[in-house]
This record gives sequence, C-alpha cells and structure tokens, in this order.
Amino acid sequence: MNENLDANPLNKISLKPRFKIERSEGKTIIIEKFEHEFAHGSGKFIGKIVDHHIVIDVPTNEAHFWSPHLHAEISEHNENETTIKGLFGPKPSVWSLFMFIHFGVAIGFMVFLVMLYTRWSLQQEYHFAMIMCIAMPVLWFVLYFLGRIGRKKGSKQMDELRAYFLEILEQ
Repeated sequence: MNENLDANPLNKISLKPRFKIERSEGKTIIIEKFEHEFAHGSGKFIGKIVDHHIVIDVPTNEAHFWSPHLHAEISEHNENETTIKGLFGPKPSVWSLFMFIHFGVAIGFMVFLVMLYTRWSLQQEYHFAMIMCIAMPVLWFVLYFLGRIGRKKGSKQMDELRAYFLEILEQ
C-alpha cells in the first residue's frame, strides 16, 4: 500500500477509494496495535474498534463537510495470514445524504420518463417531461463532479489518515 491510492484504475473514478493489504501476522496482533494506539496514542485521529472493523475519523476541530474517514476490515485466513481491506470515504451521514439525493434524481428520471412516454402516446404536450428527462442525467453528472471536488478537498486529510494507519500497522 505504499503506492498512491490512484495507482489502482478503479480508485481514479471512484468517490470512495479502496485498498487491500496482505499481512503475515494474526488478526489479534493487528487489532492490539490499534487498541494500544487509540488508548495511548497521540490523539491525532479518533479511532474505534468494533469486532474486526477499525474506523478512524478526523477530530471534530479539524473536520469539515468533506473530511474523510477510514474503515478497515480485518480478515484472518489462518494464524499468520491476514487481509486488511480499507475504504476511504466521507462520513456516513454525508454519504447517506449524497446517496439520498442520487436516488431522488433516479426516481425523478423514471417518473419523467413515464410521463414523457404517456404524454407522447396520448399525443399531448410532452416538452416539459422531455426537458426533465435530459436534465436528470445532467444533474447526475453534476453530483458526481461535486463528489470529486469533495474528494479532492479531503485528499490531504485522506493522505494523513493513510500515513497514520500505516504507521500503526508497522509498529
């Protein structure tokens, strides 16, 4: 994971970059490293561990709307082989709002598409429905690019989170 997150072609277009690390140590050893850091560490980031999931957030005094958080899942294959799958993304509340708006646009597109078809088949005025059917995909692209802008605004904090995560992992 020492290479840039954007080295993975899917992470270049994804709004939530992912990574995967193979380790030759057990799950309990890795979790103990993070437990120790969260209990006695510098306090640079806020972290919690739930079962085999590690969540690291930016402190509230440094956080902004697009601040990322890191969710890592630890899977153990045997006593000495572990896979860590990580996901960077906005806070869950921001992501939920973003997805809610996306679903609203998708439902609006389907409604206007049905309206367009029924008005066209009934030979009624259908220009408004056609304009809205064109506007909804444009709005999807606008939302995607707003997400990209948000990812870019949080990229410095994402790099700091990544470095912090790797630092704990290498202890």
